[in-house]
Amino acid sequence: PEGNKIAFLQSEDKSKEEKKRKEKFGGFAVEDEDFKLRQIWIADFKPNQLRQMLRPDQLKDSVYTKNLEAKLLLDSIAFSINRFKWSPDGKKIAFEHQPNPLINSFFKADISIYDMATKSHKILVNNLSYDGLLDWSPDGSAILYQTNLNDSISNYYKNGKLFKINTDGTQNKQLAADFDEEIYRLKWTKNGIFGVAWQKTKRLILRINPENGKVKSLPVNSERIWNYSFSKDGEKIAYTASNDNDLTEIYYGDYPLKNSRKITASTAQINKWLVANSEVISWKSEDGSIIEGILHKPQNYDPNKKYPLLVIIHGGPTGISTPGPTPSYVYPMVQWLNKGALILRPNYRGSAGYGEAFRSLNVKNLGVGDAWDVLSGVAALEDKGIINGNKVGAMGWSQGGYISAFLTTNSTKFKAISVGAGISNWMTYYVNTDIHPFTRQYLKGTPWSDKEIYEKTSPMTNINNASTPTLIQHGEFDKRVPVANAFELFQGLQDKGVETELIIYKGFGHGINKPKERLAATWHNWKWFAKYIWGEEIEIPEE
Repeated sequence: PEGNKIAFLQSEDKSKEEKKRKEKFGGFAVEDEDFKLRQIWIADFKPNQLRQMLRPDQLKDSVYTKNLEAKLLLDSIAFSINRFKWSPDGKKIAFEHQPNPLINSFFKADISIYDMATKSHKILVNNLSYDGLLDWSPDGSAILYQTNLNDSISNYYKNGKLFKINTDGTQNKQLAADFDEEIYRLKWTKNGIFGVAWQKTKRLILRINPENGKVKSLPVNSERIWNYSFSKDGEKIAYTASNDNDLTEIYYGDYPLKNSRKITASTAQINKWLVANSEVISWKSEDGSIIEGILHKPQNYDPNKKYPLLVIIHGGPTGISTPGPTPSYVYPMVQWLNKGALILRPNYRGSAGYGEAFRSLNVKNLGVGDAWDVLSGVAALEDKGIINGNKVGAMGWSQGGYISAFLTTNSTKFKAISVGAGISNWMTYYVNTDIHPFTRQYLKGTPWSDKEIYEKTSPMTNINNASTPTLIQHGEFDKRVPVANAFELFQGLQDKGVETELIIYKGFGHGINKPKERLAATWHNWKWFAKYIWGEEIEIPEE
């Protein structure tokens, strides 16, 4: 904090050992054993020695470079460090660590404090499940952390618990105990603890009283707060936010958000665009649960007309769809609206923003309950007389891709479906994914302990009933939902004579995040639904 030292994380250097092993035995890796621990390094920072901007050829002989020598803070440690924060006075470092850097080891993360003077550390928080470091108190006497306490069976869908604890281990106290949602981007300032949280399709900025743990939302005239930053003295705040018909803008004001003003004008870029008109609607699902969703309409919407409907299902399952003028990803939503369609984006059971109980509704009911929510939403629009029930398509990515695959084999309502990085068989997924606990927690078992629940929730179980033309899109190197799921669904549909196409995006993991391939994936969806919803044959342009 005083600017005279830099701390950073770096993985162990095992290059010599790896080179020696490869020269003798070639390339191989032992699953869950070949990893590099992340360690904290410290370097003295001497800005007075940095006299000029240095060219690459000057770096070698630079006095500054020679003096910026890093030293390992903790040597011979048997854990991997996830994150750290200096204390306000720079005399201590709080850090979160787990036994190894493997993704599923987060369940065993603990928090320790390193004392710069004594060059020693001690564990401060070590519950049986995840303990995550968040921030220091402004006076440096306590830290803020989030924890699952002793719960290692429902981390993916239950609220994390917020605590503060003194650095000597005293006064370990839960905060925000009555607030029923996850709180993100937590920061502790002299004016209190702040964070953002979903409340249905709104995203609020909250203040948590560090003494009594009570939560209040700040009076912000925006629908969704994405991020925020306080000035050093805590008296001013900048934040990014958007409304239903706006792009994200930057705002600035005095705390507690008096005289807040917008300092960007990004939305002006789309003033002449034919963007989406959005509204939040709700309906009753098959089991009586109330489901919300976003209904997008074209600018020239005619209430007397029946439109084709495209259902676009978010991932997660703890994601959320919200109103907005330019919804996208690999689905050309605005273009579909302007072609003459309506778009429904359901916040099916398990979505964020609706509380812990709602997020738990698809435990041991994945796919099944999700399909209820999607199909009941389509039926509700059909009952209103605003859609053509014979021209309905569905699509989604990740968990949305899984639900789309489930609809492919369990419903005949749709004229076309697109499955993006979707799970087709929970057993195939379970043994291949990089997050095995996700499946165990939602299905409450393994394929060998409860075969029936894996069959009940897997799209492949009812492949013999499939008839809907299905496009399958998947990243070649997807570890989250391995590509075996795509090949399994593709082969099953082929064997049943169902029209299908599988497109593998080379070099990609779970998301399509480069412009050219994202453009290709968007064209692939445009072409697929043009054929089956509008009866048009589209040629993808080569130039």
